[in-house]
Amino acid sequence: MPLKELAERRNILHRKSDPQTVLNQALTDVQIGRMAVVSSFGAESVVLLHMVAQIDKATPIIFNDTEMLFAETLQYQRDVAQTLGLTDVRLISPQRDALFEHDVDGLLHQADTNACCHLRKVKPLNDALSGFDGWITGRKRYQSSTRADVPLYEKQDRKIKVNPLAHWTAQAVADYINAHDLPRHPLVAKGYPSIGCLPCTTRVGDHEDPRAGRWRDSDKTECGIHFASVE
Repeated sequence: MPLKELAERRNILHRKSDPQTVLNQALTDVQIGRMAVVSSFGAESVVLLHMVAQIDKATPIIFNDTEMLFAETLQYQRDVAQTLGLTDVRLISPQRDALFEHDVDGLLHQADTNACCHLRKVKPLNDALSGFDGWITGRKRYQSSTRADVPLYEKQDRKIKVNPLAHWTAQAVADYINAHDLPRHPLVAKGYPSIGCLPCTTRVGDHEDPRAGRWRDSDKTECGIHFASVE
C-alpha cells in the first residue's frame, strides 16, 4: 500500500483515539514496520516518553546530541531515561569529518542557522532513521503556526511519521505531567518553555509565544527535521 494512503487510512481509523492507543498501534503496526521514537528530551518530551515506557521500555529512542545542547538537557536525558527505565536510548551526533569540514570552529550557526541545523540535526537523524520504516514524534498543533495542521499520521519521504499528541493542548500536557509526577526539565522553571541548542535558544517572556525563544529575531521556526529531505 502506498505510504500516503496508509497514513490517510490510519488517520481515519484513529480520529477518535487517545494518544496511548495511537502510540501502541504505531509501535505494533505490521504494515508500517519497525518504528523508533525521536525525542529532544526537551520541555514536554517526558509525556511521550512516559507513554512509551508503559508500552515497551525497550522501544528504540533516538536522542540527537548536536554538541551544542544545554548541559541541563544532557543531564535531563540521563535522568529521564533512568527514571522511566528506558533501555534503548540511542545517542547520535554529527559526524566528525562533517564538522571538521563545515563547522570546525563551531560558529556556523552565526552565519547560517539552516546549514547548522542540517549539519547537526537533519543529517544525523536521517542517518539514524535509515534502519527504520517510521518514526514517532511529540509534535502538537498548539506549539506553533507551522504545526497547526499536524496530523496523527503522515508520510515524510519514504517513511511514516506518527504524532500521537497532535491534538493535545498545553493544559493536557501539564495535567499529564502533574498526574504522573514526572520529572521537569530544569530550564522550564528558568523561562525556557521550548528548548533547543544553547546558541539559538533564549528565555521567553510571560506573554510571549512558547517558541518565541527559538531562533529569536529571525524568520526561522523549525530546525528542518520535520521537512521532506532535500538530499
